[in-house]
Amino acid sequence: MFAEKARQLITQDKVAVIFGCWTSVSRKSVLPVVEELNGLLFYPVQYEGQEQSKNIFYTGAAPNQQAIPAVEYLMSDEGGKAQRFVLLGTDYVYPRTTNKILRAFLKSKGVADADIMEEYTPFGHSNYQTIVGNIKKFAAGKKTAVISTINGDSNVPFYRELGNQGIKASDIPVMAFSVGEEELRGIDTKPLVGHLASWNYFMSVKNPVNTEFVNKMKQYAVEYKLPNASKLVTNDPMEATYVGINMWKQAVEKAGTTDVDKVRDAMAGQTFKAPSGYTLSMDTSNHHLHKPVMIGQIRADGQFDVVYKSPQPIKAEPWSPYIPK
Repeated sequence: MFAEKARQLITQDKVAVIFGCWTSVSRKSVLPVVEELNGLLFYPVQYEGQEQSKNIFYTGAAPNQQAIPAVEYLMSDEGGKAQRFVLLGTDYVYPRTTNKILRAFLKSKGVADADIMEEYTPFGHSNYQTIVGNIKKFAAGKKTAVISTINGDSNVPFYRELGNQGIKASDIPVMAFSVGEEELRGIDTKPLVGHLASWNYFMSVKNPVNTEFVNKMKQYAVEYKLPNASKLVTNDPMEATYVGINMWKQAVEKAGTTDVDKVRDAMAGQTFKAPSGYTLSMDTSNHHLHKPVMIGQIRADGQFDVVYKSPQPIKAEPWSPYIPK
């Protein structure tokens, strides 16, 4: 479906650029289409890396801008000095590739195979009783953390089951890569309080650019009568899309045209003051944004307290040094 719609947008609707896709599977379906037709895709979601295309700009995080720093945080004093790790994900390309990178990274830090548990569930999985029971057993005797690449609706029963089995964030913290403000909107966040998420932006960051961004989004939601407009939240992929659209606009103005080849050249080195509070720049060669890393702790109101942020934006490494190309 994603490939079909991308082809239609480029050939029939004659669009100059596409901002979109959500899962890595959808992006990988669109990649050959934009390459064949010389289209342009801006992909705004964190992903597993191991990819680069002259027709895609990646405005979400590569693993060294989210997954690796998150694990480093969990191993640090302030993150609780975890020694054992559960890699728990939904069964598709992003979790599997990310966990392959994380397993290799953990081994490079001296973590033994016996101290790594890896488990996958299908999309929409809802019964986490056995898995959470196994996590409890696995955690006995050593400080343990869960790295969650569970995507979508399955997060709700997973966190609920942690609560049911009496696991608190202070016992076994969960670090999520796909749980943000939007996923927490409208669910009971009490069982999630204190658990962690790693992103490059949180709605709760305080700076004038973010205040303006959040207010504009709220205004837009009311004006266009979006569902639950009064409860609108912003999140990381929204910020990444906003940065991408603005950078594309700047590149078009610089090139004086929407021609893909000329815009691509003009994108190199573009900068933009982002709602995260950092000035982000587009790498001059690898089509990835230099982004900050932030780690947030879930609050009862579904927002995050930022417990760590990198001093400056980090250059993306699309190809992980921990696994061969």
